[in-house]
Amino acid sequence: MSTPAAEHAPGRTPDGGIAARARGLTKAYGAGETAVLALDSVDVDIARGRFTAVMGPSGSGKSTLMHCLAGLDDVSAGQVWLGDTEITGMRDRELTRLRRDRVGFMFQSFNLIPTLTAAENITLPTDIAGRRPDGAWLDQVIDTLGLRGRLSHRPAQLSGGQQQRVACARALASRPELIFADEPTGNLDSRAGLEVLGFLRRAVDDLGQTVVMVTHDPGAAAHSNLVLFLADGRIVDEMERPTADAVLERMKAFDAVRGRLGDDVVPEV
Repeated sequence: MSTPAAEHAPGRTPDGGIAARARGLTKAYGAGETAVLALDSVDVDIARGRFTAVMGPSGSGKSTLMHCLAGLDDVSAGQVWLGDTEITGMRDRELTRLRRDRVGFMFQSFNLIPTLTAAENITLPTDIAGRRPDGAWLDQVIDTLGLRGRLSHRPAQLSGGQQQRVACARALASRPELIFADEPTGNLDSRAGLEVLGFLRRAVDDLGQTVVMVTHDPGAAAHSNLVLFLADGRIVDEMERPTADAVLERMKAFDAVRGRLGDDVVPEV
């Protein structure tokens, strides 16, 4: 299924292809009076070959948006596409295969296997799929991330920043169409966090990848090409070529509005 070429949604750029998109994306948790509407009829385009950050107050739906776009969570209504493939309504086995072949993931927890070396952790997804990674591409990823001298080390022998770089290499190893990163610097100190953000930036600029990152950190968002701002389950603003100061001011505006309305802070969804 396709949408009209002239249709606009947040995130789209006039000259780039679309890596993922959603129309009318709605996600509710629970039912009746206790139901929580995490996403409220969201339309969004994720431009190919760009670094998109997703920000918003606690409970705004930013993590839920990422999980639905990645096919990690079912939607209550609406449609989601990865490239030209609609994933809403897709069978579990087909969706698992699609995620394995076309999507890379980075999370706040590194999720490395402690008994495997860095090299074995990097190639684990392709090994499970019974495929050999592209050697030239894998070498490029490893060198871009500065891991050549750490491939024989196990996670316990690596710093936090090095472990997250291994997780980043694992996400890149299969040359996915799209990489989703959920608070990838959340467990790192500031120096290691800057390293990982720099590597994600290089993955886009030097390797042609597409990255979507959920973050609460204006400094992290400043590494992106575009920031999408969520509030109450809707995309309410976007910012091209963000700076940390500009993003911080926008987030302060969210807090001021919520304060005037007397909103309670709700858990992140």
